[in-house]
Amino acid sequence: MKSILIKNAQLVNEGTTTTADVLVKDGRIAQIGQGIAAEADETIDATGLHLIPGAIDDQVHFREPGLTHKANIETEARAAVAGGTTSFMEMPNTVPNAVTQELLEDKYKIAAETSLANYSFYMGATNDNLAEVLLTNPNTVCGIKIFMGSSTGNMLVDNAETLEQIFSKAKLPIAVHCEDEQTIRDNMAIYEEKYGEDIPIKCHPEIRNEAACFKSSYLAVKLAEKHNTRLHILHISTEEELKLFRNDIPLAEKRITAEVCVHHLWFDKEDYGTLGAQIKCNPAIKEHRHKEGLLQGLLEDKLDVIATDHAPHTWEEKQGKYKQAPSGVPLVQHSVQMMLEFVKQGKLTIEKVVEKMAHAPAILFNVRERGYIREGYWADLVLVDLNKPYTVTKDNTYYKCNWSPFEGHTFSSTITHTLVSGHLAFAKGEFDESKKGERLLFDR
Repeated sequence: MKSILIKNAQLVNEGTTTTADVLVKDGRIAQIGQGIAAEADETIDATGLHLIPGAIDDQVHFREPGLTHKANIETEARAAVAGGTTSFMEMPNTVPNAVTQELLEDKYKIAAETSLANYSFYMGATNDNLAEVLLTNPNTVCGIKIFMGSSTGNMLVDNAETLEQIFSKAKLPIAVHCEDEQTIRDNMAIYEEKYGEDIPIKCHPEIRNEAACFKSSYLAVKLAEKHNTRLHILHISTEEELKLFRNDIPLAEKRITAEVCVHHLWFDKEDYGTLGAQIKCNPAIKEHRHKEGLLQGLLEDKLDVIATDHAPHTWEEKQGKYKQAPSGVPLVQHSVQMMLEFVKQGKLTIEKVVEKMAHAPAILFNVRERGYIREGYWADLVLVDLNKPYTVTKDNTYYKCNWSPFEGHTFSSTITHTLVSGHLAFAKGEFDESKKGERLLFDR
């Protein structure tokens, strides 16, 4: 592999920003310091740029296998890398669902051949695959995914005994989608009676409402407390749920953690008026107060990580009526820029963005030698120009679905370079796909 010397960067790591050089050799960070004079195959002058650890996105849907008309691992990993995300953890609700060890490993084989980013895949739980779930290797798989709410087809786990068994026996983190199915069905019946097949999209947060989220999250927390389970609740979308989480102990000591996604921090109910089903997702984007509450929960460390729940659908699929338009938003390419916009607005510091998008997921999942800019660690590194505006267009959107809710929007910052495991995979708008990403490993 080429050695790379990054000179004069504003290095953001572990709560501080300093001017430094970084030498990358054999895929890893060989040296950090000032005035490094070592020979390297390539030198990048990073004067005026910020160097951050690559984001680790713990929740994406890349749609392969079985749904590749929407996306695939190759296209979405490229988009991730272009946006400063160097590692991803992908969900099991593909076709077929990744609910056996064999089907899970099939996805790893695809990624090894096609993914520009580093990768891991969740093992999916169902009402009747406990034996398969318990075979999952904690050192080579990120976690177990449970849908406690049927957001995505037939993976709903609603059998109380099954939940007890998984929560009591799992040796990996359990990542949970929490929405109460009966509450949603009852709400849907009310709106169907009122509107028939013409339910307005703005009713989505009333159908998949706060009560549905809280009831399910509360149940998950109580199960985890009962069994001392390592529980991670995905995409918290309400202010009310924050009371379920602690901020009085270090993240490494928490048994119950929570994620917030970029779209729940950025959008609110008013945005359905202009974006419609483009921002229809589960759990729903809700009223403005939740957006503000979630940001405060992030600042107070009740919310531990920032992720995307990147979930592409074709433009044509999104044009259907409310009940037909699928839920999910393509977000992984712009998540870092979205959060850097909050830095520009004074709502977050860049150090906090790095903490929540790189350090925290590494701690939370026990990711081996990633998530920090440290000597000896893998060189997952991103250079950002905070003062170079970037306008999102179809031409510079790399998702297979070829649309983004940000089309036409100008961000204040630009991702200029992305190194994945020491390989310069993206530089100034160009990809180098001569080397693929690595499988994530976990120290458990």
